[in-house]
Amino acid sequence: MVTLEPMRWLRLSGTAGLAVLGFAGSLALAQASADAGARQYASMCAVCHGSDGSGSARGPAIATQPGTIAKPDAELMRIVRDGVPGKGMPGMKQLGDTGIAAVVAYLRTLQGANGASGGQPATESVTDNEKPEKQTSKAVTNTNAANGKAATEVAGFDVQQSDLDQKEVRGNWVSYNGDYSGRRYSAIDEVTPANVGRLKAKWTFHTTGAGVLEVTPVVVSGVMFITRSNDAWALDARTGKLLWHHARAVSDGLIDDASGHINRGVAVLGSRVYMETDNAHLLCLDARTGEQLWDVAYATGNKNYGATSAPLIVKDKVLVGTSGGDDGVRGFVAAYDAQTGKEAWRFWTIPAPGETGSESWPGDAYLHGCGTTWLPGTYDAELNTIYWGTSNPCPDYDGSVRPGDDLYTSSLLALDPDTGKLKWYFQFNPHDTYDYDSVQTPVLVDANFKGQPRKLVVTANRNGFLYILDRTTGEYLTSKQFVPRLNWAKGIDEKGRPISAGLIPDQKGVLVCPGVSGATNWFSPSYDPATNMFYFRSLEECSVFVAKTEPFVEGEGYYSTGARRPAADSPETDYLNAFDLGTLDFAWRNRMAGDGHAWAGVMSTAGGLVAFGNDAEGFEIDDARTGKKLWEARLSAAMHASPMAYGIAGRQYFAVAAGDDVTAFGLP
Repeated sequence: MVTLEPMRWLRLSGTAGLAVLGFAGSLALAQASADAGARQYASMCAVCHGSDGSGSARGPAIATQPGTIAKPDAELMRIVRDGVPGKGMPGMKQLGDTGIAAVVAYLRTLQGANGASGGQPATESVTDNEKPEKQTSKAVTNTNAANGKAATEVAGFDVQQSDLDQKEVRGNWVSYNGDYSGRRYSAIDEVTPANVGRLKAKWTFHTTGAGVLEVTPVVVSGVMFITRSNDAWALDARTGKLLWHHARAVSDGLIDDASGHINRGVAVLGSRVYMETDNAHLLCLDARTGEQLWDVAYATGNKNYGATSAPLIVKDKVLVGTSGGDDGVRGFVAAYDAQTGKEAWRFWTIPAPGETGSESWPGDAYLHGCGTTWLPGTYDAELNTIYWGTSNPCPDYDGSVRPGDDLYTSSLLALDPDTGKLKWYFQFNPHDTYDYDSVQTPVLVDANFKGQPRKLVVTANRNGFLYILDRTTGEYLTSKQFVPRLNWAKGIDEKGRPISAGLIPDQKGVLVCPGVSGATNWFSPSYDPATNMFYFRSLEECSVFVAKTEPFVEGEGYYSTGARRPAADSPETDYLNAFDLGTLDFAWRNRMAGDGHAWAGVMSTAGGLVAFGNDAEGFEIDDARTGKKLWEARLSAAMHASPMAYGIAGRQYFAVAAGDDVTAFGLP
């Protein structure tokens, strides 16, 4: 799985034991060249920790993380030199003492820059140098600020199930993906290729807290809800003005992904807002004031559980999943009554002894088999079916202790939302040993397939293949390889099962393409019904996978053991892809410019646009039919979230999260 996704050999972990080996810790950092350190950092560290140290889906924010900032220079140098045993981060002894000290010296400059930046505008339109209106959360000093005023401004907030089941996304972006289909398609066409060059930043709201911003804002009736770590804010979506702020401290004792305190957003129903916390609690807040109504711990029995997602509302239930998909937890999707917080049902993704598929999980292995559900699913109201992807099995790289297909990991599940019963499943990666989880958004599309109307589900998988299934039955229809460097499989058979190339990780290591980050990852795709194209981001890289049987230990990751970049491998290359569902081939494929390595999703609009975060720390909009670049706005950092759009009084706005800021763009 991975939410702070994996270039694990570059990940710093607060839970990792630090081997205190002899090192020239007394080396004076003042003598190290920050310029030399910047070059080494860009080459070896930025791919995971971000060019500015603000973190990414593959590594924590080492420039802003209090625990990292507080470490003495000598300890940071030991980490760089010796790596983090058990977490897949190798040492960088080849840099030598001076080179390592230079890297740490440069990191200190990043930490100083972040510490001094508080409240600078996050973005500036490249088409106009006018600064956007600035709002900030820093004025909030208590859990519920100005509740009386906020309640007045959000008084009419009342989201019904019919609102969530909207057939077009126009004024309201009511959930993580905008609607139940997961298409991330805005039906507003005010902004077009002809006028997109006039877009300006309208306002920026500055957040504070731990973790990297990966939130997709939710907007209903002119009110925007955003999250970071365990905090939630309500804003006036037209001006960015703060309405209320619900504050909650981050949790101690978490590991791996959960320790990054990532939160991807809220769900709404009635006059209530729902969010997950880093330690897997489901919170219910009053949408008018931010007051907490109830708090339910929904993942217990293993302290390796956490949560990084946004909930999904279906009918009268709140659906949630967990992180911990590299950490030996047992995955599930759970449903809670939206009014009371009482559990309604729970589907375990790892079968218990005696259940179908349990032959892969001898003894108590099922308790640590992972298959977590760390992104929200999608929902077809007509079929009354939810579609939810699951993560890789655990341990990640050692398949010897989990024989067989390892159900229901690396799969797409079709569940009854009323009971949680399984209708069908499709496993993309049986017996996965490359961390190719399958939580990528299952996008629901009604379109012709080979001349016949079908109800489809489309998804691009981390294994390097795009899949089209019949979402009524789960029947495999077709697949398409979308990365040229792919050696783990020889192809896909007529039933949709991969034809393995027999590459098995061992203690020496085996080269596998795609690499540990996958050919794509959690960043959101989009489908445009006007172009009949499916847009998504892809990655080109390979990794050397190493495996050794290791026991499960609560409080530690369960990788057994890790992955590293090949010594002579070229840097990761990112692409934006447009797949035509009519021709079943790619209409265009654009290589990303820049070295920011954003982990940003995609959205499309009725105006003929596709919008995304690029690798040059920018928010970019291209022509949806041709891929031609039309407009770009500079941001304060590379995006690690997916853009969205909403409307107020007939005007279209785009909103993005990057660095510490959420920024809205619109026409003059």
